[in-house]
This record gives sequence, structure tokens and C-alpha cells, in this order.
Amino acid sequence: MDWRAIVGGNVRRLRLERGLSQEQLAHDSEIDLTYLGRIERGRRNPSLLVLVRLAQALGTAPSFLLSE
Repeated sequence: MDWRAIVGGNVRRLRLERGLSQEQLAHDSEIDLTYLGRIERGRRNPSLLVLVRLAQALGTAPSFLLSE
């Protein structure tokens, strides 16, 4: 099970469902745009704090980003 791919896929899907660009989500989450892109592609492992900030910006619970 590749947790980075699961988290990245969930972040990307929710971002698109909410009509947000990567740039807007990165700004709202206070993370670097290239870092967000790598998270969405499953190439970076976000810290717990980044996971929480992404969840808040997407209007969901952090645990949802970990769901398969």
C-alpha cells in the first residue's frame, strides 16, 4: 500500500472537486506550490502539520486524506 499515492490522489481529487488550482490550494495551505505538486503525484510524504493544513483548506478532516 503506497500511502503517499493515496494521500496525493485524495488531495488532487478534492482540489478538483472544489474547483481550486494547485496555486490556490498551496496559498490557502501556506505550502510551496512545487511541494504540493509532488504531494499530489505521490512523490513527497507530507508532515502531519502539512496534512492538517491541506485538510483545512479543502474543508475536510485530515483522516479523510488517508482513506483508501
